[in-house]
Amino acid sequence: MAYLSFRFRRSTWFYFILIFTIIHVSNSAYSHTYHVNHRWPSVGSNKYKELITVYEAKNLEFAFPSENEREASLRNGHYNPDSPLPIDVDVYYPPDGGEPTTFVTIPRFGSGVPYSLASLTNVVRPNGTELQPYPSYDWHKSHGSNCDGLTSVYRIQIDSCGKMWILDSGEIGFKQHCSPQLLVLDIATSSVVHRYRLPEGMFKPTISRFVTPYVDIEDAAPNGSCEQAFVYMADPTGTGFVVYDVANGRSWRVENKYTFPDPDFGTHTVAGESFELVDGAFGFAVTPRGLGVPRMLYFHSLSNDAQVAIPLDIVNNQSYWNDGINSALEHFVLLGKRGVQCAAPAMTSNGVLLCGHLEPIGIFGWNILTPYTFNNRKMLAENPKTLQFASGLKVITNPEGKEEVWIVTNRLQKSFTGTIDFNEINYRILKCGVDELLQRRPC
Repeated sequence: MAYLSFRFRRSTWFYFILIFTIIHVSNSAYSHTYHVNHRWPSVGSNKYKELITVYEAKNLEFAFPSENEREASLRNGHYNPDSPLPIDVDVYYPPDGGEPTTFVTIPRFGSGVPYSLASLTNVVRPNGTELQPYPSYDWHKSHGSNCDGLTSVYRIQIDSCGKMWILDSGEIGFKQHCSPQLLVLDIATSSVVHRYRLPEGMFKPTISRFVTPYVDIEDAAPNGSCEQAFVYMADPTGTGFVVYDVANGRSWRVENKYTFPDPDFGTHTVAGESFELVDGAFGFAVTPRGLGVPRMLYFHSLSNDAQVAIPLDIVNNQSYWNDGINSALEHFVLLGKRGVQCAAPAMTSNGVLLCGHLEPIGIFGWNILTPYTFNNRKMLAENPKTLQFASGLKVITNPEGKEEVWIVTNRLQKSFTGTIDFNEINYRILKCGVDELLQRRPC
């Protein structure tokens, strides 16, 4: 059973949160405000859940500007049909009510990936729906020789203003072709509205691999322009993360024992197949506004079972981060341990932190206003077939104001162990309404 291990030293934030939690849990009004907490059944009673399938594929189908370009990419090794692996998903709902666009990232772990950011089309091919490069093929075709384009994109985030925040690692197969960069595109026009290249000291050439951006926006739509923001960029192989203050154009690095992996969790087992991966800081979420509690940055390492938090006003203040691995240690809170790894997280507006666990295979939820214990982490969607390694997880608000959970699963263990069978469905994009997921109703 996971346990709580709170830090009782020097952090007034901890005492505030602890007192608030005790009062809140004892308050009978709690179950009316967060009705999902008392309606969740026990984990043992959960049945396999069917989510809505948006996309599924045996292998990825790439569109090219021409057949000649496809053939040239095959000849020069820039396209190997068996190399690409989808990692992340996000959805853009146009303000005019038009058809939404689903975006997928395909990072360049090595050569053989023709482009690293794509949108789904309606063209159906033998292995699955065809992908189209985004913003265009020209952005990707240099494979790292043009640093004004895109080199390797792991994850993205689309904000309420219709902007896509793209974290480009700048490397292919651990060869650093370009400095890592954060690129912001206006989706309606595919134009660049912001670019930030990480300076020296923010990354470790040949070691760093930036995989996750999490954008916390102060001036969100409809009243704001999404320019007052902090971005947290995970560097799991560099065992840290970078904080970027967008408004002031400056960044700093966070790296200490809480951003490191735990060797005991370096073996990842999914559906009976195991692979080795020792990754540090990986996934982020923040306290939603309006809950009446201090806002925190929640994060975890992929190869670790610890869930950690730090106050936003600490992590967002550069003055705290001048002492390297000793910086601000007293402000970190070890919330508890899961006993198993989880992949990408996401936060609902009412404060339920979601994460895809490796074993049992499913999406778990934890109400952040309760202690991080075994009994408070609820299995919301278990499916050992369709939910094998949820590498991308988003909570997206649709035009009707309803929250949706979007998930990309990729059976990562089969890529690592070389057991992937392209006669089977390997890649899926799934979704479900947040209310339906939390209240155990059909999606």
